[in-house]
Formats: sequence, structure tokens, C-alpha cells
Amino acid sequence: MTNRLLLSLVLLPAVAQGAESQPGGSSFSFLASFFQMLAALFLVIGLILLTYYISTRLMRKLPAIRPGGQHIRVLEVRPMGSRKALILIEINGEYLLLSSSGEQLSLIKQIDMLEEIEIIDDTPSKKSDFIDLLKRAISRN
Repeated sequence: MTNRLLLSLVLLPAVAQGAESQPGGSSFSFLASFFQMLAALFLVIGLILLTYYISTRLMRKLPAIRPGGQHIRVLEVRPMGSRKALILIEINGEYLLLSSSGEQLSLIKQIDMLEEIEIIDDTPSKKSDFIDLLKRAISRN
């Protein structure tokens, strides 16, 4: 079924071109051009899907890129400025706090257990809107 449909879509521009070149045919056929454009569109979309299918099959077979079996996880990254950040990573159950600055990466502290990390909520408890900020600014003056 799909082979017949694909064959008809591929041969449709040739059939339309043959009907156009018959004696008494017009020099331009909108319908023939439309079918030719649709056939080309389906061909391009089919090639894209085929390329995607083949590439995903090949990527699953590569052992270096396979996501399973990872021993290193980046838990959190906090930017501290331009090209500077604090990075919390886990490597086989050990937690490391690293600092990244430009081209250098250095160990700050090795944390033995996750319970030692004090969790601080950095979101404000009450979000102030524009009216509250305006009232505070007016009351200062």
C-alpha cells in the first residue's frame, strides 16, 4: 500500500508533465505544478524522517554516548558572576562542591553525606508587587 502511494507520488510529476506536452495542452498547468510541488515536499519530508530514523538507530549502538550507567551527576549550578559559578556534583554517592572561574575548576569541599548540606530557601516569602514598592518609596520621602 505504501509502496504504491510512494510510487504514484514519485511518478505523478512525470505523468502531469506528459499530459501537459500533448497537442492542444496549455503551456502552464497550475494543477501539474501543484502536484509536482507536493511530490517534492513529500520526498523531502520522507528523506528527513529516514535520516532521523537511521541516525537514532546508529546513536543507540554507540557505547560512549549512551546515557545509561552514568556515575557523575551535576546536581546544581549557581552562577556567581561573569564566567564564575559554584557547582554541586555527585560522583558515586560522594558530593563535591566545585568552583568554576574562567578556565579553572577547583575543589572547594568534599561533602560526605547529603544531610550535611543546609538547605536555604532563597525565594522571598512574600513577593512584593509594584504597588508595595511604590508605597515604600513614597513613605521614605
